[in-house]
Parts: sequence; C-alpha cells; structure tokens
Amino acid sequence: MSYGRTVRLATTDLDTAVAAVRRALADQGFGVLTEIDVTATLKAKLDHDMEEYLILGACNPPLAHRALEADRSIGLLLPCNVVVRRDGDHMLVQALDPGTMVTLTGLDALGPVAEEATARLDAALAALSAP
Repeated sequence: MSYGRTVRLATTDLDTAVAAVRRALADQGFGVLTEIDVTATLKAKLDHDMEEYLILGACNPPLAHRALEADRSIGLLLPCNVVVRRDGDHMLVQALDPGTMVTLTGLDALGPVAEEATARLDAALAALSAP
C-alpha cells in the first residue's frame, strides 16, 4: 500500500527547500504547526549522524475541523506530515496521502475531506516541482 507522495527538488539546500515547502503549503491553506529536526534529535539523543531530515506538521484548519467532525479520533492522524529530506545530492519532499485516513478508518464520511486535502497537497507538490 502506497501511503505517500514524493517530489524531487532542484535545490540541494535544506533551508531553501523548507522555505519553498512552507510557501507552497501556505498557498494551499496549510500552516505548519510543528517542525521536528530528526537529524538534530538523533544526534543529540543517540550521537547518531544521518542525512538532513525534517518533519513538518501541516494543517489546513477548515479541513481538520471537517475531519474531526466526522471522527473525533482522527486527531491520531493529524496534522498532515510533510517530510523534507536529503537523498544523495537532492532534496525530497514527501507528503502523507490523505486517502490513508479513509483507508485506515473505513469511514466514507472522511472521503470528501481526504479528496480536498489530496488536491491541495498535490497542488503544493506540483508547485515545488515546477521549473
């Protein structure tokens, strides 16, 4: 089962990539609620070195509200995680497929929310991969 969407960015700089991702998400009505620097955390806690890896917790409040009205437990799957990470000499952006909410819960009421979230995330990812 595929649960993510991925685009490769032209930039090789993490800060540039994160700024572009934040703009693309904002253009689609998403704000970033959380930011987890996995690289720094693993270095600090385990003295483990790994490639640049950042998790952004993105939220579109109207969509989150609709999802929570359909299923109060859906908060377990919110916010939408977007990963910005190094892959060799490129940066990748990966977003969780919102359709996963419907698949995991089996609730048809979440279908329209997932469809709109998918369209918005796809538009953000497309903006990132545009020349």
